[in-house]
Amino acid sequence: MQPKIMSSDQVFSDKIKDVADFHFGEKVATVFDDMVGRSVPFYHEMQRMIAEMAGDFAVNGSNVYDLGCATGTTMLHLDSHVPEGVRFVGIDNSQEMLAKCAAKLKEGNFTRDHELRCADLNQELQIENASMVLLILTLQFVRPLHRDRLIRNLRDGMNENGALILVEKLIGEDSLFNRLFIKYYYDMKKRNGYSELEISQKREALENVLIPYKLMENREMLLQAGFRYVDVFFKWYNFSGIIAVK
Repeated sequence: MQPKIMSSDQVFSDKIKDVADFHFGEKVATVFDDMVGRSVPFYHEMQRMIAEMAGDFAVNGSNVYDLGCATGTTMLHLDSHVPEGVRFVGIDNSQEMLAKCAAKLKEGNFTRDHELRCADLNQELQIENASMVLLILTLQFVRPLHRDRLIRNLRDGMNENGALILVEKLIGEDSLFNRLFIKYYYDMKKRNGYSELEISQKREALENVLIPYKLMENREMLLQAGFRYVDVFFKWYNFSGIIAVK
C-alpha cells in the first residue's frame, strides 16, 4: 500500500481581508499534522519523549487521557510503550478533529480500548482512574480564568504517582528574551517554508485565542494544584515541556 501523502498547510497562504480568530475546523483538521510538524520545534522528538515517559507512568488497568487529542498522533505514539490494559480517552472540542483522529487511529491499526469524546475544557471536566493526563499544546487555548480549576480537577482525578505532561508555548521571563525568542521562532517557521504573510496572518488569528503563560507561572500553577514533583523535560526558546507527578 502506498504511504498516505500529508496535506500541506496553506491555511494562511492567501491574503485575508479580515482575519478571523483561529478555529480548529475542517480546514485546519485536514492539514493539522503538517501544520504542527512545521510550526512546533522538535515536535516529533517531544512525541518520542512523551511516549518514553508514558512507559514509566501509565499503569495497567488505568486510563490515559489525551486532552486536546487533535488527530491522535500522541495516542499512536503511546501505543507501543504502555501496558496492554491501559484505556485511552481522547478529548477535543472539535468534531472535525475527532473525525480525523478516528480515521487516523483506524489507519494506524490502533486496537486499544479507547473513547473519543467532544468536550470544552473551559467547562467542568471530571476524569477518573488516570495514571496519565496529557495536555500537549492544549492548555494555552483554555481561557486563563479556567486553567487553575482545570488543573486541580485533573489532579483530583489522577491516581497516586500519576503523571501530567504539559507542553506549551511560552512568554519569555522578561521582555528582552521574549522578543528574541519570538524572532528565533519565526525564523524557524521561515526555514520550514512559511512566508511572512502566513506567519503574520496566523499570528493575528491566534492573538485572542492562544494565551501563553511564562514557564514559572505554569510551574507554580501545577505546584499550587498539589502536584508533588514538577520538572522541565524540554525547553526550546518559547516552547516547553513539563512533567508533574501527583
